Amino acid sequence: MSKTSLLAMLFATILSGSSLSAAPSSTQNPPEPKPAVLRSDTVAKLLAARLPKTQISKVDCSRVQGLCEVQAGQNLFYIDGSARYLVIGRIYDMETHQDLTAARLLDLNPDLMLNGAPSAQGGGVTETALAGAGSARAATAPSAGPAAPALPTNVSLVSLPANGGITWGGKGPSVTVFSDFHCGYCRALHQALKAMGLRVTERPISVLGTRAISDAVICAEDKQDAVEKAYGDQEVAKRACDTTGLDANERFAHEHGFTGTPVIVRADGAVVLGYRPREFLEAWLKGAA
Repeated sequence: MSKTSLLAMLFATILSGSSLSAAPSSTQNPPEPKPAVLRSDTVAKLLAARLPKTQISKVDCSRVQGLCEVQAGQNLFYIDGSARYLVIGRIYDMETHQDLTAARLLDLNPDLMLNGAPSAQGGGVTETALAGAGSARAATAPSAGPAAPALPTNVSLVSLPANGGITWGGKGPSVTVFSDFHCGYCRALHQALKAMGLRVTERPISVLGTRAISDAVICAEDKQDAVEKAYGDQEVAKRACDTTGLDANERFAHEHGFTGTPVIVRADGAVVLGYRPREFLEAWLKGAA
């Protein structure tokens, strides 16, 4: 067989694909592997073997990809799927700008608002430390700065600029609320105040990492509508504007020890920290001087 005939046969074979196939391109990216599905019950058994002295209340592997949230009493920490690597600290969602750990701690123990911002289990990582995880609040790491001032019973709001607040509501008594748009109790209070027909000045502060949302609300053309969207976890269009009023809110909250939300301030300056039901609020408002 001539060389020309052999080349012709080889070319025909390649075209027909009957016996030779093209090699995969070296430039093609392999498909990304799917993350392993962690089973909460399996991880719980592994963890129990690692920490037999720790009373584990719940293991939930559905909240954060690649990690399992471990609830021990009212404390939280995190573990990998092999129960080998234990993570103590905060989980922060960079897309939603939300401190997931703080939000979960508030869900577990609303009274944390009365004692300052919630924190994850901290300090030395020993089973002795974890064994006491059923305490009333999460253990805190040693503070690097001065202790927060005691919550005042009365404050003056005259120094706060108008551009740090959003006024909404009816024609009832006036209150000012320091709030965080990702705070579940702030959302519940928002609905209660609306139902009461109060005149509310909302002053956002970022306890759960929501400053970007507060910026969007303050800069919105329709601020009242933006407040409703923010509490409803809806997107608020971002616009540029003067947000120094929010800076003033943050400074005021820090100076007065408002480390949790909501904080309600009556027209005469009286202060209440935390969510309160309608019956309490109606009686409290009647006590205004």
